[in-house]
Amino acid sequence: MKKITEAPSPYRDLEKKSVGELLRIINEEDKKVPFAVARAIPQIEPLVEVIIEKMRAGGRLFYIGAGTSGRLGILDASECPPTYGVPHDWVIGLIAGGDRAIRRAVEHAEDSTTQAWQDLSEWGVNELDVVIGIAASGTTPYVVHGLKDCQAHGITTGCITCNPGAPVTQYADYPIVVVVGPEVVTGSTRMKSGTAQKLVLNMISTTVMIGLGRVKDNKMVDMQLSNDKLKDRGTRIVMHALKIPYDEARRLLLAHGSVRKAIEAGRG
Repeated sequence: MKKITEAPSPYRDLEKKSVGELLRIINEEDKKVPFAVARAIPQIEPLVEVIIEKMRAGGRLFYIGAGTSGRLGILDASECPPTYGVPHDWVIGLIAGGDRAIRRAVEHAEDSTTQAWQDLSEWGVNELDVVIGIAASGTTPYVVHGLKDCQAHGITTGCITCNPGAPVTQYADYPIVVVVGPEVVTGSTRMKSGTAQKLVLNMISTTVMIGLGRVKDNKMVDMQLSNDKLKDRGTRIVMHALKIPYDEARRLLLAHGSVRKAIEAGRG
């Protein structure tokens, strides 16, 4: 299989270029990413629809990946509870090598053909859930075999990769392929490929949460009030929704513990 993600960079002699030249080259390549993601929207849409359907029925969303891809999945999953006030086990990110691999590479962890299923099994993964494998190359054994095992157990699968025809797409019911082309530094898929994966993950989780009713108008009405900035944001949402003074809105918010409940109480 020809890996676009491993194709030689179109830029030569990078070490001889000035800082300004390098920055402009990277920026020019980064500009290609959103257009590549836009071309993949027809692939993203049916996956999001099935996730919403499954989660409404009590299912969960899992991300599995290794290295940068695994870290991006964990990042997206970890942002859902504070942003949308959902339980921590609604969206779950798993990385080859376990939590210690979030900060440091764990050698050969991504080469395991059995660990992903073991990791998923610890969470009791089942037919109500959706598992998305994230792999820029689309060849990572941890991800490929994780999805293969999921399919064998009747679990809905998706993938996010940057190589057409990659092995991971064979085991994804809903494959998403975002072709961003070779990286500026050959094979450094934390760059354009990683950016593309992050954009797709943003689209998936945000649209899913809106579909599950966790956004009202365009506001995070269920966000966790975990710091002063978020309490201030919540107060202003309540203030504008109810057309009341700031201090009154803040009292309502703190009394009811959430933007949604404060607005409902104010209108009741």
